[in-house]
Amino acid sequence: MLIVSVVLLTQMKKLSPSRVVNIADLRSMAERRVPKSVFDYLDGGAEGEVTLRENCRAFEDITFRPRHAVKVNECDLRTTVLGTEISFPAILAPVGYSRLMHPDGEVAAARAAGEAGTGYILSTISGHRLENVKAATKGPAWYQLYLVGGREAAEAAMERARKAGFSALVITVDTPVAGMRERDFRNGTAELLTGNVFAKIPFLPQVLATPRWLVSFLLDGGVPKLENVILPGQGGMPMTDVGTALRKSVVAWDDIRWIRESWSGPIVVKGILTADDARRAVDAGAAAISVSNHGGRQLDCVPAAIAALPEIVATVNGQIEVLMDGGIRRGADIVKALCLGARAVLCGRAYAYGLAAAGQAGVARALEILREDVDRTMRLLGCSSVRELNESYVRFPSAWKTPG
Repeated sequence: MLIVSVVLLTQMKKLSPSRVVNIADLRSMAERRVPKSVFDYLDGGAEGEVTLRENCRAFEDITFRPRHAVKVNECDLRTTVLGTEISFPAILAPVGYSRLMHPDGEVAAARAAGEAGTGYILSTISGHRLENVKAATKGPAWYQLYLVGGREAAEAAMERARKAGFSALVITVDTPVAGMRERDFRNGTAELLTGNVFAKIPFLPQVLATPRWLVSFLLDGGVPKLENVILPGQGGMPMTDVGTALRKSVVAWDDIRWIRESWSGPIVVKGILTADDARRAVDAGAAAISVSNHGGRQLDCVPAAIAALPEIVATVNGQIEVLMDGGIRRGADIVKALCLGARAVLCGRAYAYGLAAAGQAGVARALEILREDVDRTMRLLGCSSVRELNESYVRFPSAWKTPG
């Protein structure tokens, strides 16, 4: 018990506000703690990483228009997404392979989200059973579905998710194949995940350079299986390279019809970048869409998610809820997205850096940073509630509203 207390105190000191001021600090901690192959999987994007960079940079094209001499006694950061109230407008996005970043992986992230009063989305490409993840959180939990393992495996996962209490299903539509993530090829992500010992040899130095991660990885049993993709007669699907796992799991609009037959709750379509696809999602019966380019990890040189948001908000015109993900690193980014019409944002890398750096405590610190940022930004804007945010609080390029 004493040892556990000492470890917790040490961890809290490392994550104190004087040492971890922003999400970039958590990123630096994560880079030091995990092997380069794991960090680059988390941090990297497709091809030249143009969209990866633009996702963050594009927020600089939005400037605030504050109301001064406004007394804000208390900021109300609460909002409602799919009929459920959350404490502030940021939900943890699905991040695959989280158990490689930290043994507690998805369970730790879900627990931190629940304690912060917000939601968590579990990826199909996860190493913890969905039942355990749902049990860990006090907040809403959604299940992100890939058709990995085929229709039968997907239907079984949906039924498990329904019984466990997941309240919504997230369908990602931008992965007909995995993007060309060049860092992964150079730094041995596939070799780490496969069982070929000889293939791992060139990448051993980077693993040995992170002994604490290596010990926790080995104590956790090494590379886990995909606990939520149960193949008939085989059990959990081996956790392989993401390209191999997703290559045969393309989701077409016709698939959403049979998915709706298997899932009675709301469906969120993630990966929308154009007005035409937004209309298709509405016609398919989606309850919400997420304007997203997969964090710059799929097709490079597509628009930043924030730049695509205004056109899609105008197209949907209140028929369904609009979320947005991509490039969120500060609370000010969240406020800007809400001003442009998003109901809430999904955060992926922002919390995953915290997870890789320090497990649940790191995720909690990431959420704390973002929440404090949102509160401070709202006060400086002279706005007392996130529900009151609108375009009048910002300036942004007029071209973003024009279909391109």
